[in-house]
Amino acid sequence: MISFESDYITGCHPEILKKLAETNLEALSGYGSDKYSESASKKILEAAGVTDGAVFFISGGTQTNQLIISTMLQEYQGVVAAETGHVAAHEAGAIEYTGHEVLTVPGYDGKLKASDVKKFADTFYNDANHEHMVFPGMVYISHPTEYGTLYTLDELKAIRKVCDEFDMSLFIDGARLGYGLMSFDTDVSLKDIAKLSDVFYVGGTKVGALCGEAVVFTHGNTPVHFVNRIKRHGALLAKGRLCGIQFDTLFTDDLYFNISRHAIEMAELLKEALKEKGYKFYIDSPTNQQFVVLDDSKYEELSKNVAMSFWEKPDESHTVVRLATCWSTTKEDIETLKTYL
Repeated sequence: MISFESDYITGCHPEILKKLAETNLEALSGYGSDKYSESASKKILEAAGVTDGAVFFISGGTQTNQLIISTMLQEYQGVVAAETGHVAAHEAGAIEYTGHEVLTVPGYDGKLKASDVKKFADTFYNDANHEHMVFPGMVYISHPTEYGTLYTLDELKAIRKVCDEFDMSLFIDGARLGYGLMSFDTDVSLKDIAKLSDVFYVGGTKVGALCGEAVVFTHGNTPVHFVNRIKRHGALLAKGRLCGIQFDTLFTDDLYFNISRHAIEMAELLKEALKEKGYKFYIDSPTNQQFVVLDDSKYEELSKNVAMSFWEKPDESHTVVRLATCWSTTKEDIETLKTYL
């Protein structure tokens, strides 16, 4: 069995494991106050071109999304997201659990349009009864999206403009940010992400780390008593060094970007292999997630040797599956896959 099931199916990059072992017996302060967390924060802010921001390390993606949304919004506000957005579709109600509604707009290949957000906000404020409704207080997007697609710089600027017009913050979920930044088909840089968002995070769990996400508040806008609130949500690691050491390693010698580019290169080889065999793509993804339409009989046959993620059923006789590459994917993996295709 060979696995392309997701981008967190293997442990962590060997450099991280090496550093964790080397520092294992060091006595370090807890809760993210150690020297490695401090070093990692400085490196991330420098890479993002942020001079007045702050970095916090959170244990996982769901905790991160829940924390950011619940601490940045007022109690009467909700978050606007594409109907296919992660917080709308795959967070098990974690956002609503905090008392904040996810307000959905149409999604297009995983992305939302600035015009739809503007229409939503206009409709809300032009309703004489809007005091009886949930106020749109934030726009949530992920880059890459759930479908591996990417926003262009112009699209991000347009969304930022609408956010400014209606006094909404912009939150960019970067669970797979490295794969977006290192795609061959993007004009968006890390500094663009930092400049245009109020908060974003650098995903570690899906980009080479054992676990952890690095949240970046970009303009001196960290919610008050944020560490206290991380703990209240059960997401504060006593051994904060675990995330600090990992991100310090990832942001040393461009490791984060290099392993992300490797995953993109492997995804391109994967696409070539699938195209050669005549497979139909459900969507054109320029990142590490590839979505393929299979006859149900072929899906059953391929599943005997290849681990994939079920995605959706476009009709009664076909299944959309996702195959993902990551830092540990090799050319040999692609060649093995070919034998089953």
